[in-house]
Amino acid sequence: MHFAFCILIFTFLAILAGCKGRPVSEPVRQTEWRTPTPQMDTEPQSCVRVLLLDNVPDCTIKISAPYTIIPGETASENLKFEISNSGLPIIVRSAAGKITIDSLIFTTDQVTISPGPPQSLGGHIFTLNGDDYRGKLMLVVNPDSNSFDAINIVPLEAYLAGVVGAEMPRYWEPEALKAQAIAARTYCLYVKKRFGGSRTWDMRKTQAHQVYLGVKAESTQVWDAVNQTLSQVLVCRQADGSEDIFPAYYSSACGGHTENSSNVFGDYFDTLVGVPCSYCKDVAKPGFFFWPTVEFDSNNVTTKLSQRYPSLLQLGQIGDITATRQSNYEDFSRLTEVKLVGSTGKSDFLKAEDLRLAIDPSGSKIKSTICRIARSGDKWAFLSGRGFGHGVGMCQCGAQAMAREGKTAEQILSYYYRGSKIIKIY
Repeated sequence: MHFAFCILIFTFLAILAGCKGRPVSEPVRQTEWRTPTPQMDTEPQSCVRVLLLDNVPDCTIKISAPYTIIPGETASENLKFEISNSGLPIIVRSAAGKITIDSLIFTTDQVTISPGPPQSLGGHIFTLNGDDYRGKLMLVVNPDSNSFDAINIVPLEAYLAGVVGAEMPRYWEPEALKAQAIAARTYCLYVKKRFGGSRTWDMRKTQAHQVYLGVKAESTQVWDAVNQTLSQVLVCRQADGSEDIFPAYYSSACGGHTENSSNVFGDYFDTLVGVPCSYCKDVAKPGFFFWPTVEFDSNNVTTKLSQRYPSLLQLGQIGDITATRQSNYEDFSRLTEVKLVGSTGKSDFLKAEDLRLAIDPSGSKIKSTICRIARSGDKWAFLSGRGFGHGVGMCQCGAQAMAREGKTAEQILSYYYRGSKIIKIY
């Protein structure tokens, strides 16, 4: 560390040492924070790294307790900076490959901020751009040197408390919430194991993986579901004959039958095959089980598809979209593959789920691929829609209906993930 930088650090620490902490101004948060953050002594490699902000030039954090700043991937004790909390918002910026936290400048490309436990509250919580999260905050400078990623390093069970209440209404049946907790724990660990080693984070906080809202998704019911399923995950038989976790996908409302994972995501697991579901129609909100026709401008459709898949540029203007594969059930069909024909005369194929999310990334308009696609003048229309989500794995509305009928979480999971079983990992 450069001598001038050290002088700046110790000067700043001396100033902070004389600052008094300010009590939290929002009484509601005090109630929410009374639950201590579990597993804070867990080894970092056993935590979940959640990407909260991606390629941002700045952010604002606030911590209601003393905290520690650790520069670099690892730091000896004499390079850890204990900061007395001022209670004021802290501005974080990145420029020229450096991270600035208020007036502190760090020349390392990674900095970790670790909140301590307050005396009166649950502890180990920070606020990022107005949202509260448990655990630690890691800032990683991007290759452009002028932006950074903000990554929440959070113990697994605390992470799940921020997922279950975001993915499923917290007032739903306890057994449905427990099924959600086990599925979410399994899915997280699979993605972490499969992809986390090649990047600085394991999970996105969005529906691209599973929705994570931190403290505001928590409730007594959610924590009960997480604690009562502590360490439980699903496993199934693998191709080599062993048993291991698998991507325990789930979606909101399957529309009457779940789908084979191979048709949607291209992967195959014995336990991720479609099953009939007579449950979700009684729980799904109006407009979710059956959804209205939506239309998209044809030029916009071509633009969005070519932006998402540059190889489609060779097609020119897309003039025809036809179903080439579909899963047929008793009274409906789910599109699984479509053929695109362009103005250049060339054609290509896409999985129907990829088409859906390229045109409507939010998935809130084209709610599923249980629909018909038709040309309507200069627009593409998606008609006769049914279900909400990709349809693979557990149907969340179906899980709620099964729980209302008295089914346990284990029974729910064994129905949607055929051939799976629950084990404890610690």
